[in-house]
Formats: sequence, structure tokens, C-alpha cells
Amino acid sequence: MKAFFDTHKLIRRAMTIMFMIMSWNVAGWFMGLPDPSVVQAGFSATVMGAMTGAFAIWMAGEAK
Repeated sequence: MKAFFDTHKLIRRAMTIMFMIMSWNVAGWFMGLPDPSVVQAGFSATVMGAMTGAFAIWMAGEAK
């Protein structure tokens, strides 16, 4: 069973999809705020930065 998950990289791909959904929801939430505060902008920037890092790690793993 472990070989099946490793061969198709299901866990990595599922986590990437979940992270994409989360960042999409955070972006929509932030854009819907009438007057965002500095804390809310920092939270949104942190989520987007984490998505960039996760995508870079995923791409590096796919290249191997």
C-alpha cells in the first residue's frame, strides 16, 4: 500500500491541492474585507508566502 502512495505521490498532491484551496479562500476573504488591518494583511501575506514555499518544494521533488 505504501508503494502505491509513493508511486503516484498521492499524499504530496493532496496536500498541495488542500493548500491551494486554503490560499484561494484566504485571498477571497482578504479581498472581501471593507477595511483590512495590518494584522489581516500580514496573515494573508504569510499564507501566500507559505504557498510559494510549498510549491517550490513540490516542484523540486517532482524534478527528481
